[in-house]
Amino acid sequence: MNRENRVSVTVIRRLPKYYRYLGELLKKGTNRISSQELSKMTGFTASQIRQDLNNFGGFGQQGYGYNVEELHAQLGKILGLNKVYKTVIAGAGNLGQAIANYKGFQDAGFKILALFDKNPKLIGLRIRDLPIMDVDEMEEFIKENEVDIGIITTPKENAQDIADIYIRAGVKGIWNFAPADLRVDDDIIVENVHLNESLFTLSYFLNNRQEYVRD
Repeated sequence: MNRENRVSVTVIRRLPKYYRYLGELLKKGTNRISSQELSKMTGFTASQIRQDLNNFGGFGQQGYGYNVEELHAQLGKILGLNKVYKTVIAGAGNLGQAIANYKGFQDAGFKILALFDKNPKLIGLRIRDLPIMDVDEMEEFIKENEVDIGIITTPKENAQDIADIYIRAGVKGIWNFAPADLRVDDDIIVENVHLNESLFTLSYFLNNRQEYVRD
């Protein structure tokens, strides 16, 4: 896809929501849905949904709507969820353990192989059958296991060092929960989840309700 035809990041960030709702419809046994019905579920307008999906091809049929199973499968492929991603977590504290314990990531194809930490009290323990290993072993482990994604749940002051290890070891995607702006090469994909920033945004809208527009 050339630069002129690239889909906007705003559209891409809506796709997981469509995928999630379609998955819920599948569990209920729903076979088809119209853009109007999907609009009521997602909060996006029917026109916006059609425009978003048309960026990736024609999925719906006039007078019929969308085949739920087919659209769910196609969005899964677009999101890359038809693959398995080997993943490690740096930081085995409360947040790292919570991520390791969440079965939904494994079900979606994100296979967590191990957690790493420098705390000797944690090293050697297991979280949902996943080992907590010494962070000094992480670079070699990543290389040997060809890890795709590195998750950072360490304190801010350690985040860049962890990112550097990930990059040296060959990781191409970083999911960063540390409140730090990482310095990485252009070919490294970083998705930041800054919990404080999200909470502070909530605080702002609680005090400025007239400015709030639902995403």
